[in-house]
Amino acid sequence: MVDPFGRAITYLRVSVTDRCDFRCTYCMAEDMTFLPKKDLLSLEELDRLTTVFIEKGVKKLRLTGGEPLVRKNIMHLVRQISRHLDSGALEELTLTTNGSQLSRFAAELADCGVKRINVSVDTLDPQKFRQITRWGSLDRVMAGIDAAQAAGIHVKLNAVALKNFNEFEISDLLRFAHGRGMDLTVIETMPMGEIDGDRTDQYLPLSLLRANLEKQFTLTDIPFKTGGPARYVEVAETGGRLGFITPMTHNFCESCNRVRLTCTGTLYMCLGQEDAADLRTPLRISEGNERVSDAIDEAIGRKPKGHDFVIDRRTRRPAVSRHMSVTGG
Repeated sequence: MVDPFGRAITYLRVSVTDRCDFRCTYCMAEDMTFLPKKDLLSLEELDRLTTVFIEKGVKKLRLTGGEPLVRKNIMHLVRQISRHLDSGALEELTLTTNGSQLSRFAAELADCGVKRINVSVDTLDPQKFRQITRWGSLDRVMAGIDAAQAAGIHVKLNAVALKNFNEFEISDLLRFAHGRGMDLTVIETMPMGEIDGDRTDQYLPLSLLRANLEKQFTLTDIPFKTGGPARYVEVAETGGRLGFITPMTHNFCESCNRVRLTCTGTLYMCLGQEDAADLRTPLRISEGNERVSDAIDEAIGRKPKGHDFVIDRRTRRPAVSRHMSVTGG
């Protein structure tokens, strides 16, 4: 699969549910309305769709949400997809999680061939963690990280950088992560979906964050890549890696190799654009996969060069109307 700008599409992110057991303030409103369960693809349909993508050249597949581990019987899907790891058709199966359910599933994830996961942790202060997630327990997330590491899974922490909330805690998160053998990636907040607050009050350019960190640490740019959009530095004082995902100050579109599939079978060719393709209909009207494959090809042919994210005082409405939980970041 090659898009109009010559980029090979080898990375598929699959949102298996829009539901989450947290209500992070930068991601969704507290009183969310989620999709009716009847609109969701079954686990068997998700397996069938992901298999088509793998046959068409996807080498890395990431399960997201919402919170992927709250999807009922999610491990059945993980185990089904893992057969493509065994065959060599898929190089990596991973997921992004809030960590709340990791204690239950870490050992089985490892048994299915998941070697690496991302866990979202924005603060190490239990009270502030509860404040930013509204419903979350930091102790439970830490227990999940412990379980994942005990199972042999490499954990990377993700933190959304938020002005007047955690901008001066990133150094503590960095020391914690590197002390436990984990990389840390910091992410700029993105204008997706209506939330209860004003994103201009949350937005912290990572260029400013990096300048502040360089007062404490020696940061050296390195060419390390995981297949995602992060640009990495090595931290001399800790020996660990720190990633920056900067959709606002320095977008990552020129090397974009990914598309996003939602739990309803909608394919988004760009996180920051509304254009999408319906794969559920061709999936359900035929037993074979030819129509689905053709629909994917048509969609990849419309993949845009880049997104149109902007956050400023004149642009208070989100750049796209859907919440991050719909496409999983």
